[in-house]
This record gives sequence, structure tokens and C-alpha cells, in this order.
Amino acid sequence: MKILLMLLISCVVTSKAIAQNDSLDYSSAKTVYVDNTHDLKLKQFIAPTVCLGVGILSIGSDWLNHQNHEINEELREGIDSKFSIDDYSQYVPALSVYGLNLCGIKGVHDFKDRSMILAMSYLTMGIVANTMKHTIKEMRPDGTTNNSFPSGHTAMAFMGAEFLYQEYRNVSPWIGVAGYAVAAGTGFFRMYNNRHWVNDILAGAGIGILSTKFSYWIYPKIFKNADCMKKKRSTQFVAMPYYDGSGAGCAALVRF
Repeated sequence: MKILLMLLISCVVTSKAIAQNDSLDYSSAKTVYVDNTHDLKLKQFIAPTVCLGVGILSIGSDWLNHQNHEINEELREGIDSKFSIDDYSQYVPALSVYGLNLCGIKGVHDFKDRSMILAMSYLTMGIVANTMKHTIKEMRPDGTTNNSFPSGHTAMAFMGAEFLYQEYRNVSPWIGVAGYAVAAGTGFFRMYNNRHWVNDILAGAGIGILSTKFSYWIYPKIFKNADCMKKKRSTQFVAMPYYDGSGAGCAALVRF
């Protein structure tokens, strides 16, 4: 809860003293950025959870599995070529965070904190995705291997997209939109290249997003002395000196 505290500091000085000091700073303000990326709400988990849930349900549902095959056949109809762009685009959203920082556009966290969060996201995503791959053993559409579910490329891309969104959502929401567009494109080309079913893509997207959200939530709980925790609360200070002819004072507004 934010508390608004008005402090009125009166310091009476003589008019002679004012005359001797002919320069007064009439206002000064400093705002420390609020890091609210670790304050997650339940509604933020709805979309990725639904994606993951639909992906899992498709494995045991004949109807959903049939839709998988129908979509794959329609998408692949008349297509013989493949594009390997998805092998590279999966990394673009996460790397964009560091690219933007190099360009002088600062995100929420410093290099150490964001790198730690990214590493935790990658570790979480990798454990969940690979465990499911080796447990469920779904055959790929091209029949090469039986580790189709979920899509690791898509999970990586959406993990990075959520990472990009969290770091820059206060700068511009379009940065996050661009990251998610690249992630969606990665998922599309995984199906286009006949490497995954649509349920693999949905599950991968859900796992990627949830892994990043989980990492942002748990990071300050594990590393209580992290730099981001020192900036957790915002302090805003505005000082306004005044002079009414007979004396001077200073009105200060502190918000924290």
C-alpha cells in the first residue's frame, strides 16, 4: 500500500539572510523506478495455463488428436521445402533484451539480476519440457523421433518473449508484442517444417511463459539481497522553498 506523507518543514530565516543568498532552488525532484515485475497476479497465469492444458488434453483425446492431424495436413499441403529460421528465431526475444540495453534502452533489472532470472527461466523450462518429452514420447509428424511433445523451440521462444515483455513493459508494450510475434512465428515454422503438431506448440508456449513468470516470482524470494529488492519501493521527493517577504520556508512532499 502506498502511503502519501506530507512533510512541512519550516525554517525561518531573516530577510537579511535571504538578501545575502540570492539564489534559491525552487524545486527539486527525484523518482526511483518501481520494479513490480515480481508481483504476479493469478489472471496472468490463465492464458499460458490454458495453452498447456489444451496441449496435454490433446494427447488423450481422439477428437483433439484428429484436429492435430487435420491442421498439419492442411498446413503442409503442397509444401516440400523447409526453412530453418526457427532454429535461430527461438533465441531472438531473449537476446533482444541485451541488444536494447546495449543501445541505451534500459530495462527493469541490471545485467546481473536479469541474467540470473533468464538462467532460472531456462533451467525451469528445460527441466519441464525435457521431462515431458521423455515421459510422453509422442512421435513427430515427420516420423523421425518420438520426443515431439512439447516443442522445445517454441518453449524457448515464448520464454524469451515473456522475459522481454517483463523487462520492457514500462518502456513500451509494443516491445513485448514484437517478442511474442517472433515467438509465434517460431511455433508456426515448427509446424511448417513438419517437426511438431499444433498441441506441441500450444504446450511449448505455455511452458515457456510460465517458466519465466515463475522465475520472476521466486527470484527475490531466493536472493533477498538482490539489487532489484533494494529498488522494490519507490521514493519520490519534491522540495519547494518559498519566501513571503518576512521569512522563508520549505514545503516537502515525500511519497513512498
